Amino acid sequence: MADELAETPLHALHVGLGARMVPFAGYDMPVQYPTGILKEHLHTRTAAGLFDVSHMGQIALRPVSGDVADAARALERLVPTDILGLAPGRQRYGFFTDAAGGILDDLMVANRGDHLLLVVNAARKAHDLALLQAGLDGVEVEPLDRGLVALQGPAAEAALAELCPDVRGMRFMDVRALELGGVPAIVSRSGYTGEDGFEISLAARDTADVAQRLLASPGVLPVGLGARDSLRLEAGLCLWGHDIDETTTPVEAALEWAIPPARRAGGARSGGFPGAEVILGQIASGAARRRVGLLPEGRAPMREGVALFGAEPGGPVGRITSGGFGPSLDAPVAMGYVPMELAAPETRLSGELRGRMLPATVTRLPFVRPGYRRA
Repeated sequence: MADELAETPLHALHVGLGARMVPFAGYDMPVQYPTGILKEHLHTRTAAGLFDVSHMGQIALRPVSGDVADAARALERLVPTDILGLAPGRQRYGFFTDAAGGILDDLMVANRGDHLLLVVNAARKAHDLALLQAGLDGVEVEPLDRGLVALQGPAAEAALAELCPDVRGMRFMDVRALELGGVPAIVSRSGYTGEDGFEISLAARDTADVAQRLLASPGVLPVGLGARDSLRLEAGLCLWGHDIDETTTPVEAALEWAIPPARRAGGARSGGFPGAEVILGQIASGAARRRVGLLPEGRAPMREGVALFGAEPGGPVGRITSGGFGPSLDAPVAMGYVPMELAAPETRLSGELRGRMLPATVTRLPFVRPGYRRA
């Protein structure tokens, strides 16, 4: 029931804006506003959308020694990411792995100078917190009760610069402590839509005030979970529990780009993370399957769970893990896993949709050109 669900600091604002609320990861969250998912999606691609992501977990890792390098070394025992080489004021994408090489969760890690700041998935934050508390020595693990909003789209910089002109000097994956109209915040130039934008962490009591100021900008609309999902799918970005989980390795998921040379075979700090033998072995020799983009023919979306078939007779060769209609392409798009021999772009497959076999073509990801501000 709704009264058993947690609420973010923006709950009253969502209700006041007429959002349709749904349960998501234990929270009462907006799936869409009266504008509708299609318009919210396209507005984010052409102007700017404001997303409530306060349900996600924010965790500070504070080294007892006071040296952030000690926290970095400790975290590297849980992730195949180069944390020690992460400069102050920068962040990186990574994932927790298990002994079989599976992905326990994906996350963002920021170097805040004297501590590390993690953002993890809402459905996994209790799991991740326990993992960190059990697996890190000499590090204080502090869950943070803060609001988090994402401002995404080509007009995001102009809207946020109205509150803090300094954001114009930030580039993709920069993280800074800034004041937004007098409100202290931690701002990263990042997001999960494929567009330029920012994620803004701030005290829960200040979240609604800053959100309302941003929504007052003529280019900004509130956007719910529905468009957030279609935006990240077009951007070829994984959703934990769907495209990645404990049964998928980073190499199978086409995420080996997030494992840098320092952690690979022959690197300065090769291995040392759970599942290293499996993951590094797959980097060297390949995996049996691969996450790919798919373009179904026609107008009917192929959604999660649709079985995929090759040209040769026989049973399913794979399945779709995320799929839907891509408003930016005005066509259905999907991602899924297929054997490596069927993973090359232009490979023709079929998906079983309501008893019918419909064609789909393997394509490169992402489906839309990223708008990140790298310089």
